[in-house]
Amino acid sequence: MSKALWQHIELTAISTFFVLIIAIPLGILLTRKAFRKATPVAMTIANMGQATPAIGLLALLVIWLGTGMKAALIGIITYAVLPVLSNTIAGLKANDPTLLEAARGIGMSPTGVLRKVELPLAVPLILAGVRTALVLNVGTATLATFGGGGGLGVLITTGITNQRMPVLVLGSILTVALALLVDWLASLAELLLRPRGLETGT
Repeated sequence: MSKALWQHIELTAISTFFVLIIAIPLGILLTRKAFRKATPVAMTIANMGQATPAIGLLALLVIWLGTGMKAALIGIITYAVLPVLSNTIAGLKANDPTLLEAARGIGMSPTGVLRKVELPLAVPLILAGVRTALVLNVGTATLATFGGGGGLGVLITTGITNQRMPVLVLGSILTVALALLVDWLASLAELLLRPRGLETGT
């Protein structure tokens, strides 16, 4: 049980890390003037990743890459990119243009405006996307067992195939508990990382 739980946490943590380093920089890039025209294409691909049934996507990846954690991770990452990418783009687009102009007017470089003005203002929406992706990853990771990736899905499938109800219930409860824990931790991160003054509009 502890091995399956640890594998599930590992799958969730690693996949979320890669979702962040893929989706947030890509979201920033797609809001820059030179790359805005590529946004619809990128969003279409991201939507396709999430619209594809997770078990079908995993099956295709197993055929391509073989069984193991690698195929499972790519499947989970593909499935969770959309909320972080779309929220990063939405957060950056929602910034008040007058604030950005004011920042440029006092001599800030484009990088400085992005780092000190645009991203801090977009943090709440970006974190909301990360929170959604985390919960998605916990749920999708249960399917990793079908590709030999381990996780709590092992307990669930073992309980079903061997008609061992206690094992099935344990796997299900642990998955739900982990999802709720991750969601709670993400909500705390939202509160801690939210730029001060946003709540009051100052």
